[in-house]
Amino acid sequence: MTDAASMPAATDAPAQGTSLTAVDARTARRNAAERRFRMYGLVAVSIGLIFLVTLLSTIVSNGLGAFQQTFITTQVYLDPAKLDKTGDRNPDDLRKVTTFGYTPLIQNAVFETVQDLGIETPLSTAKDMRPLISASAAAQVRNFVLANPDKIGETVEFRILAASRVDGYLKDRVQREDVARDKNIDAEHLDVTDDLLSAGVVSKSFNLSFITGSDASESRAEQAGMGVSMLGSLFMMLVVLVLSLPIGVAASIYLEEFAPKNRITDLIEVNISNLAAVPSIVFGILGLAVFIQFMHLPQSAPLVGGLVLTLMTLPTIIISTRASLKAVPPSIRDAALGIGASKMQTVFHHVLPLAMPGILTGTIIGLAQALGETAPLLLIGMVGFIASNYPDGLASGFLDPNSAMPAQIYEWAKRADPAYYERAWGGIIILLLFLLTMNIIAILLRRRFERRW
Repeated sequence: MTDAASMPAATDAPAQGTSLTAVDARTARRNAAERRFRMYGLVAVSIGLIFLVTLLSTIVSNGLGAFQQTFITTQVYLDPAKLDKTGDRNPDDLRKVTTFGYTPLIQNAVFETVQDLGIETPLSTAKDMRPLISASAAAQVRNFVLANPDKIGETVEFRILAASRVDGYLKDRVQREDVARDKNIDAEHLDVTDDLLSAGVVSKSFNLSFITGSDASESRAEQAGMGVSMLGSLFMMLVVLVLSLPIGVAASIYLEEFAPKNRITDLIEVNISNLAAVPSIVFGILGLAVFIQFMHLPQSAPLVGGLVLTLMTLPTIIISTRASLKAVPPSIRDAALGIGASKMQTVFHHVLPLAMPGILTGTIIGLAQALGETAPLLLIGMVGFIASNYPDGLASGFLDPNSAMPAQIYEWAKRADPAYYERAWGGIIILLLFLLTMNIIAILLRRRFERRW
């Protein structure tokens, strides 16, 4: 009796009369489970897309109005009796006239425009026009006069900013029923606004100063812009890039290629992984204690913000760089060493170029993460400073107090004027465009180096 004869019959053989192409009960259950899993995946993707579309539509709908602003076109008589009493056009004397001296001229100009158009209104004096005009209009006219003193005594056309309540009314941010409880504007002013809008004196147009301008005080929300804070973020990212990229890549190369595998390196690797999970506000406390209180670096400066964000970004860059180096096949190293290359030549001439796409991608993603951080900047004072002027030069750009885009958005979101709330959403749009640009650059760099190598 052979072993083959003693073996039991195969249990998985198809039953007599059953085709191999027929779907049995087990296969049907397996196919049904696969279809359910695919359906779960599609549902999950659909839910994610719905949330993404909802988020983007909310941001765009709330922030798009910040890119438009209401202006009043009026003829202002530059009265020499108030602006240049001596009549000699002395620049020192002209600077002595503050914005309070220009405000009545603008109010008279708007009031005369209302009267010339024949608009019937209970507002009977020029002072009654003040709620229609932005507090920044006087500074605009004053700067023009200081730059053009020969225009004193003439009537000059100005396109001045309207008040934030007027701008909000034309953007449906301010409703008529809310005006009864508003101390800044009355229903009569809204009626005048409607008439001036019909006459073309009041109009809405693209607000370039929101992109290029600076922050403003609570009373001048219509003048606030993101330009200075964008420049502050740029200086901070330069500090982060110059410090984090060489330090992070050098540390990764040493740990992955040269460091001996022992308990010390294992401890370093564990600590780097733990630092990547530390809340960002902890790095802000560290920066406050070390860079400001101990080293006495200037508070609210982009240099300090860049140093803090460098500490926060380094673990991310080190982890991504080590992963890119580890992904290079060992055969590349063996081949280079086999033809007589040294360890350093192997790493810098062969391994590092192959890992460069992943290194650049990880670095740019780390920079994008740092660009959107707010918590570390809270601790070093970048939200308590109103960035109203551009830096004078390169050194002042790093050392003078400034703000950053996420800090500026946070500061606007907590202010009382609804116009700042709208600008906070508009700032989010600009910040997202910056992040999108950085991710596109990461993709392009990766493809370029992948084609090269």
